Amino acid sequence: MGYREIYSAWQADPEAFWMQAAEAIDWVRKPSKALFDENAPIYEWFSDGMVNACWNAVDRHVEAGRGDQIAIMHESPITLSTKGLTYAQLQKRVASLAGALRMRGVEKGDRVIIYMPMIPEALEAMLACARLGAIHSVVFGGFAASELAVRIDDCQPKAIIAASCGLEPNRVVHYKPLLDAAIDQASHKPEFCVIFQREQEVAKLIEGRDFSWHGFQYGVKPAECVPVEGNHPAYILYTSGTTGQPKGVVRHTAGHLVALQWSMKNIYNIEAGDRFWAASDVGWVVGHSYICYGPLIAGGTTVVFEGKPVGTPHPGVFWRIIQNHRIKSFFTAPTALRAIRREDPNGEWIRRYKLHDLQALFLAGERADPDTVKWAQDHLGVPVVDHWWQTETGWAIAANPIGIETLPTKLGSPSVPMPGYDVQVLDEGGNPVPPGTLGAIAIKLPLPPGTLPTLWNAESRFRKSYLDHFPGYYETGDAGYVDEDGYLYIMARTDDVINVAGHRLSTGAMEEVLASHPAVAECAVIGVADSLKGQSPLGFLCLKAGVDTPHAKVVAEVVKLVRERIGPVAAFKEACVVDRLPKTRSGKILRATMAKIADGEAFKMPATIDDPAVLDEITEALRQLGYPQVATAG
Repeated sequence: MGYREIYSAWQADPEAFWMQAAEAIDWVRKPSKALFDENAPIYEWFSDGMVNACWNAVDRHVEAGRGDQIAIMHESPITLSTKGLTYAQLQKRVASLAGALRMRGVEKGDRVIIYMPMIPEALEAMLACARLGAIHSVVFGGFAASELAVRIDDCQPKAIIAASCGLEPNRVVHYKPLLDAAIDQASHKPEFCVIFQREQEVAKLIEGRDFSWHGFQYGVKPAECVPVEGNHPAYILYTSGTTGQPKGVVRHTAGHLVALQWSMKNIYNIEAGDRFWAASDVGWVVGHSYICYGPLIAGGTTVVFEGKPVGTPHPGVFWRIIQNHRIKSFFTAPTALRAIRREDPNGEWIRRYKLHDLQALFLAGERADPDTVKWAQDHLGVPVVDHWWQTETGWAIAANPIGIETLPTKLGSPSVPMPGYDVQVLDEGGNPVPPGTLGAIAIKLPLPPGTLPTLWNAESRFRKSYLDHFPGYYETGDAGYVDEDGYLYIMARTDDVINVAGHRLSTGAMEEVLASHPAVAECAVIGVADSLKGQSPLGFLCLKAGVDTPHAKVVAEVVKLVRERIGPVAAFKEACVVDRLPKTRSGKILRATMAKIADGEAFKMPATIDDPAVLDEITEALRQLGYPQVATAG
């Protein structure tokens, strides 16, 4: 069956579709039905089934006789080390850590915060929690103490599992002082902390509260898997960029397992024994779904990578790892590809490596501009699949499902909706708009298995944030359109659709034009306040390495390009060249913050910002352009 037949089969009988998909995981007790809609619009999946996520990710593969297969491959170009863990070794380690946690009183339903860098022990901690039915909440390693404190108070963990430090290319990030400060600031105090001491920095432990990773596990009895209900929370993941009270996305266990198992085979074409790599971080949703759980549920090999796309040590590190580990499907963010392309515009580093096993490159996390996709297609010679999803959904809303069939690619589109997602484009009144018309992208309820059922201890906020604006729909917060072939185009966050003299325009469409200029490596467009037109667009350009064209000439050419391709209606007249763009650690460009600086509005320094100094550079660039009202962080 092809994509259209499978999508139609889901539409015709969603209940039968998901019950059949549920056959691919191991149940302690099978569910009586798929959808539980008694409390609509709050929906649950497989609620009365009994299941364990760790069993499905680890133990069942050992039972199936594949204990000697590599489960986790750790690659750290910073410490110059490569290390593999088999499924049998992983099972032993996870059962030991779970046993130690259980001995200290952690049980089903307790929360555990995990604050670790990209090391195998981060996955072991997640799986040990899942083994016990404890609810983990991974906080990005090195996150500021104040942000960690807010999360401690929100989810009230019994324990925190951390590492002594994280490693950046030229520095050691001291985790333990951040952890100590966060616990001091938080009203809720964890009962104990477990610290994995890395050789690069041995942290000072607080007697009575802190335990070393190995000492903590000494002499304990390994724990078995604890069955949990289908609607038992597997984890809480706080969305990035939150201010004040964070939004804790909840993931129910059974739907999470079923959706990830389905997606590994049908979207990424990964089955038991295949090698998969998602170059992300365990602190983000990609790390949960496609570094830890997805590849392991499928019985594949997953790569944990501690490094950067460039600078650790060179822009060929991704291709080296793909060659050495014979990666079949690779997943990264468009921003990582743009960084590589900026350093290696002609793909010389790609040609140094043999990528025989690579069948496809998947992109997500931010819009994949057509120019970057085309560059990757040309140099890699494999399908480049832009796919679209969110922290809230946990897996792809729209994709090119190469495990079913490889559909024709349309540059700028994450292709088509996946089964479970009835995607609609709505006007401000909640009415569907014709093909090709820009509008708010919403998904008809119920959302499929694996997506968020609610927010942690905040159901009213869940309804207000996602359900109230368009009754009967989940509001994605993204704007775009669907073409006549049913392909979806995500053009901007709803906040990034700007209103120029009454015309609703997509900043994403303008960025697409700017990125097509041969000198431009990366770009962003924001809307700034304009007394005459309401808003006017302003572009920021990062140029490719080695470009010596005068900046004024590049700016003049991109202004002309926008006028030619979008028209005078865009009123695009200004752009500036900057060295870099402000981003979150996951690679999202902080457009809203840039717009506030330009408009002279007070703003809070985003907690997830990768390097705060970039905002000073943006502020200076705006001053040079004659924006006198630029703001500074409050």
